[in-house]
Amino acid sequence: MNNYDVIIIGAGVTGSAIARELSRYKLKTVVLDRNSDIGEGTSKANSGIVHAGFDATPGTLKAKLNVQGSEMMPELAKDLGIPFMRNGSMVVALSDEDIPHMHKLYERGLENGVKDLRILSAEEAREMEPNLSDDTKAALFAPTGGIICPFRLTSAMAENAFINHVEFHLLTEVTNITRLGDVYCIDAIRHEEFGDGKENVKYEAKCVVNAAGVYADKFHNMMAKDKLTITPRKGEYCLLDVTAGNHVGRTIFRMPSALGKGILVSPTIHGNLLVGPTATDLDDKEGTFTTREGLDTVNTPGASAVKDLPMHEVITSFAGLRPHGDRGDFVIGEINGCPNFIDAAAIESPGLTASPAIGVMVADLIREHLQPEKNDDFIPTLKPFTYMKFLSPEEQKALIEKDSTYGNIICRCASVSEGEILETIRRPLGARTLDGVKRRTGANMGRCQGGFCYPKVMEILSRELGVGIDQITKKGRGSEILTGVIKETEVEHD
Repeated sequence: MNNYDVIIIGAGVTGSAIARELSRYKLKTVVLDRNSDIGEGTSKANSGIVHAGFDATPGTLKAKLNVQGSEMMPELAKDLGIPFMRNGSMVVALSDEDIPHMHKLYERGLENGVKDLRILSAEEAREMEPNLSDDTKAALFAPTGGIICPFRLTSAMAENAFINHVEFHLLTEVTNITRLGDVYCIDAIRHEEFGDGKENVKYEAKCVVNAAGVYADKFHNMMAKDKLTITPRKGEYCLLDVTAGNHVGRTIFRMPSALGKGILVSPTIHGNLLVGPTATDLDDKEGTFTTREGLDTVNTPGASAVKDLPMHEVITSFAGLRPHGDRGDFVIGEINGCPNFIDAAAIESPGLTASPAIGVMVADLIREHLQPEKNDDFIPTLKPFTYMKFLSPEEQKALIEKDSTYGNIICRCASVSEGEILETIRRPLGARTLDGVKRRTGANMGRCQGGFCYPKVMEILSRELGVGIDQITKKGRGSEILTGVIKETEVEHD
């Protein structure tokens, strides 16, 4: 039996944020996740937008935690050594009928506490963003909007929790939860990382946090009388090459209309351009497939508020699932009749932005219940991640002189070196799959999408993990790249 003070189900951005906040206290905490890596579920397909907070309905948790999380993000990014930029966002009105709605959105933003909001004329908006639609009538500008690397944010918060003694048990699938007096008993199946082996494991904890993304309703409904329904809401995106990254400098939303919210256009922190998402409700909680209809919607001229989008520069498309709850808001708090069983459920957009504030809110609830001592040895910072492309030529030269692997470029498209890949594998909770390397470094995310560097990254992973190259996977068990040997060559030795 594995005994803990707190068990967190889910190692996405929400679970990792909660784990980091709980590591400020003397609690024995473990995070359980069925996937092979941090952020492998809902969090992996995220726009990386830090929302200013003008969209959520005033008085909701979404509104409150969005603004709080946005305000926390600059310091958090600095502490964790991850790239973040306050590039600002715009909501663009494309008709005169949109103008009254824009003023309502402005008033809502003020009520939510968003700072420095202002409405721009068409001329002011196009001066800031020359590629806005010719139909632009006005724009709501929020300078506090930003962009961040969602993968690094998630993995960095998890790593920070880990160095502060939170345990992470990946490849551990929770199958059942029961309550026995003041203790929660969890049954799980733990899978081998390499191979088909598995074992049944049991956990006990005084407190359970349900941060299971699209599966959070499953665990809520095991314990609660008031049932929760979470619908996977699929969003399909197109990612454009860095050659298109300067088409806009800010995140551009279209003013919602009777035809829907339209498509957003945003630069990414790594210099690409992101276009999307769609919004399609599914029954399949694993339905991360793209569709012809969805991508046609993303590619429809006029779907966004940006003109002349260079869609010929698309290098990949992808889909993510947002956990859309049936209560119209984040579901955060203790379940009635289940002391110390805390939901952090239905965390859809703006969940990434709100995640630091969600972590604080849930940690405060647990602190009130369990009364733990403060961890005076808490370390709030991480060694910054190395991004060669963000360094000056002088900084690059100095680093290469110190460690030549940083001069060996593995991914030409994204300019990722062997040193960066080695670093991301060797860090606590480091990458162990091709996708793990991709999301942390950007390798395989360039124009060729791994066509050139996949074999080299596989060789590095094989060497560093001490396993055969045929055991290297894209995203964990069942996604092996190599399926067998087609030819063996005998080598004669003298």
